Amino acid sequence: MAFETLLGNRQIKENLTESLLKGHISHFYLISGPEGAGKRTLARLLAAAILCRESQKPCLGCHSCRKVMAGTHPDFITVDDPEKKTVTVDLIRQARSDMYIQPNESDYKIYLFPRAQDMGLPGQNALLKVLEEPPAYGVFLLLTDNPEKLLPTVRSRCVQLRMQAVPREQMLPWLRSRFPNAQQEDLDAACRRSRGFLGQAEAMLAAGAEPSEQSLLFVRAFSRKDPLELMKLLVPMEKWKRDALTEAVEGWLELLESALVSRSGQPVVSAQARVLAQERTGGELYQGVVCMKTALEYLQSNVSPAAVCGYLEWALR
Repeated sequence: MAFETLLGNRQIKENLTESLLKGHISHFYLISGPEGAGKRTLARLLAAAILCRESQKPCLGCHSCRKVMAGTHPDFITVDDPEKKTVTVDLIRQARSDMYIQPNESDYKIYLFPRAQDMGLPGQNALLKVLEEPPAYGVFLLLTDNPEKLLPTVRSRCVQLRMQAVPREQMLPWLRSRFPNAQQEDLDAACRRSRGFLGQAEAMLAAGAEPSEQSLLFVRAFSRKDPLELMKLLVPMEKWKRDALTEAVEGWLELLESALVSRSGQPVVSAQARVLAQERTGGELYQGVVCMKTALEYLQSNVSPAAVCGYLEWALR
């Protein structure tokens, strides 16, 4: 059963497999869960299963499955504009009109809404017109981190699939295979801090996998309370572009905030943050956080990078 490529969520996978074997396909599925819960993974697998031509669905080996998983299947259509904060009613109306055009090469035509919670009331009402009388081949996959943001009349027409946390005994081996160089302490912290949602854990480990050279130098200088090391780090950065300096300061701020969390006894997915927490007091770390936030405010106010670096040299001594 190819649904097994999605970790955890045993009941959802068993129910979908049984329904597909019986040929029961709903017109509307509402997949809900927090960020990193696997909503998109499940949506792709479900779309592949619906469009799959083999008996065991999804097989992930046939031409149709491979195209769905690659995002190139003409009958698997994403309704979204990532550059806009909301899913506009015009996008929904376009999808509604397109729905009544026959599928290109399959028995079904599937529309994926990755940000269903970002549809306003006009958009949801426009969608309802299709939900009330969909064509026989039409399938809608609505993904949301908060189903309560959708109208009750929309939710009531959907098969609701609520993503569950992945058990630690399944998550930890997967993370270890994905991040073979990660420290065990980081893997354990990612499991705990993500509350069992694999995408969140993966993002945490990816963010801390390869700290920049400037971050390593900052941690060494700040943890040792060495103003000379700090000056050697910051003086060359005075010539940096504003965007590059802003990115570096944001990274240092995140390290200091994580170190404060570590000082409070909570796990953090950052060996560098744990070093800072061990070497500096909570008060010193908090003061560092204040300095970084002030530096970011200066950068946003068009203070020159050289002046911001000079401020940090003075403030972090």
